[in-house]
Order: sequence, then structure tokens, then C-alpha cells
Amino acid sequence: MKKLLKASLLLFVILVVVSCGRRETGELTGVMDRPSWKGINPYGMVYVPSGTLHIGASDQDISNTYVQRQKSISIQGFYMDETEITNNEYRQFVYWVRDSIAHSYLDHYYENDEGDQFIDWEYEIDWEDETLYDLYYQGDDRFAGKKELDVSKLVYEYEWFDWKAAANDKGRSPRNSFINRKKVNVYPDTLVWVRDFSYSYNEPMARNYFWHPAFDDYPVVGVDWRMATAFAYWRTKLWNAYQNDRGDGINSEDFRLPTEHEWEYAARGGQDLAPYPWGGYYTRNAKGCLLANFKPGRGNYPEDGGQYTVRADAYDPNGYGLFNMAGNVAEWTSSAYYANAYSFVHDLNPDIRYDAQDDDPEAYKRKVIRGGSWKDVAHFIQTGTRHWEYQDTTKSYVGFRCALTFLGRSINDF
Repeated sequence: MKKLLKASLLLFVILVVVSCGRRETGELTGVMDRPSWKGINPYGMVYVPSGTLHIGASDQDISNTYVQRQKSISIQGFYMDETEITNNEYRQFVYWVRDSIAHSYLDHYYENDEGDQFIDWEYEIDWEDETLYDLYYQGDDRFAGKKELDVSKLVYEYEWFDWKAAANDKGRSPRNSFINRKKVNVYPDTLVWVRDFSYSYNEPMARNYFWHPAFDDYPVVGVDWRMATAFAYWRTKLWNAYQNDRGDGINSEDFRLPTEHEWEYAARGGQDLAPYPWGGYYTRNAKGCLLANFKPGRGNYPEDGGQYTVRADAYDPNGYGLFNMAGNVAEWTSSAYYANAYSFVHDLNPDIRYDAQDDDPEAYKRKVIRGGSWKDVAHFIQTGTRHWEYQDTTKSYVGFRCALTFLGRSINDF
């Protein structure tokens, strides 16, 4: 009897230990130790809820190209920067690249337990160290004897995963077949202010626009499509590193350029078929004041308050709280430009992309830009107007802002 009792007690203890170790209850409960998720509210971004949009021209198709045929689509909710990326925000990226290169020159590294090397940002950079001389212009490249950073050295490598190619491959190829890498020079092309205009004096803008504090809160320009994409990749890594340091776990999604239809949906500010972000049919309010920074009339550039660009938060925001979705600078999107795209894109989160290579034909490198700019007439600042630029070109009137896909049905679910 005692032996039977001891055996029963031992079996009970074993069952309790096993049960505690696996934490099973006999019921289907899912994995219990999953990290919690409450969503994020990124600084400087606003939430754009899911909804339906009627895309297409909101006014006469003055070019008669029929590239904006009417179509009803649905867009998943996302976050978008409330302003265009400013000079000072982009400068944070440039300085990070500059400092990371300096740290690598000075061999400021540490190893983790797996033997991987990382930059040790705790080290101070001695910019007078002879090791860093190669980062400055030398000899005949120096101007007026100044010690200036050679911006051609500011190169950053970013990555992207070709999800569509991987999906079509169906597991036949190794994973690295779909991982792409590209090195880009991240310093803005400041000479666009001279190159874009013949017989026009714009050298002061070329010399001052990116670095002078007077323009810190103005939208960055002289950034091509790949530079904007690299910025979004860096911003994602910056956020993830911050989250890991805080122990907050996983991020929701990657920062990226918006698709052209996300951009149009956000620009309308919740007012379907609105020709302008403020919802009206005219570029002036009841008092006769212009509502955006563009080229009014026959070329009265300063009438709207800005000879060139203006602050990224100038004028009133639209219904979603987004500034300058019309005018100031046109904005890169992730979408490839095809004139007949509206006839075949899906009505659920429509997206058309093509990763053009350097040796591809020029027509393959066209990317959609939206919103019009400070140098454009009113037609180009309408919410439904499509236009394009080559992905490897830089302009004094094209900038960008980022988007971030929202995970969940609505922000009100949390």
C-alpha cells in the first residue's frame, strides 16, 4: 500500500513538473509567451484611416493623354509624415553616414557574443586625427583654403527584398536571390538650383539651401529616388535600434515611400473627388489669399508668400493634418510610372513597381511624383494629377515624405 502511495505521489509530482514546464492546460490557447503589441504612434507622422477612393482626374484633362482614368479603389490605413522631409531631418541621415564612416576609419568597433562587429558610438570622434584626412578635399580640390568635407565619400548601402519575385519563385531559389543591395551617395545635389534654370541667378540657393540654418525647416531637394529610398531604410534601422535598446520588441513595418495611390488618398484629406487638399475648386480662399506655394497667374512667384520653397509646415493642413500636399515640392512615390496603369492595377491597395537597374532603358526608370511644386502652375498641384521623373535625376523642386503601413483594422481598436 505504501509503495503504491509513493508511486502515485511520484507520478503526480512528475505530471505537475511536466505540466508547469510546458504550461499546457489541455485547451487550445495559442502560444502564451508572445510579446504584447499596442501599436506605435511615430513622431511627426499622422494616421490616415483605411477607406475608399475614386482615383482619376478631378478636372479637365488638359493634356488629353487619358492617363488618369476613373477607378474606385480601397486603401489600407497607414501613417504618413505630416510634412515633407526637411533639410534638418535629412541632415541627421547625412551626419549619421558621415560619423559612421569616421568611426570605421578610426576602428571604433566592438564585437558581440556571436563575433559580429558593430560601430561603437560611445567613442568620441577626433576630427583632427590624421586618419580622417582622406575625408576632406585635398590639393587642387580645396577652395579658398577651406577645410571642407569631401561629400563624394558619403556613401551608404541599403537593402530591399523583392517580395514579388520570391512569391512567384515558390521556394525554388535560395533566399539571397531576392535580397538586393545598392550603394548611394547621400549628400543632396545642391547644384540643382543652377542646373534646373537657364539664364537665371540661383547661386545663393545652391550655396546655402541645404546647410544654412535659415532653411532647416524647408523641404530637402536635390534628392533622387534611390536616395529617398535609402533614407527610409536608414530610418527603419534607426527606429529598430531604439526599440531594441528600450526592450520594446518588434517594430510594426518598414518606413518607405508611399505608393502613388496612398499619396493621392492622403492628399484628399477625407474628401473624395476633391481637386485640392483643402477641398475646394479654387486656389484662393474667400479673402483672395492663395492656399499653396505654386506658380500663380503668369508667373507671379512670390504672390503666395514664397519665391522658391517655403517652410514644410506653411499654410493650413488638410483634413488628415498633412501640410503642403499641394505645391512647395513635388514628392517621390514608390510607384513606377506607366501611362496606362489605371487600366490594369488592382482595386485593393493598387501598386505597380519596377526596380530599374542602371543599365535599363530610360523609360523603365520613370517614377511617379505627386503634388506639384513651387514652380508649377495650378494644374499640377491638383490631387489627381500624375507626373513623373527619372529615378536617377535630382531636381530643385522634388522632395519626399515617408509612409508606414498600419497593422490592424483601425487605430481605434487599441
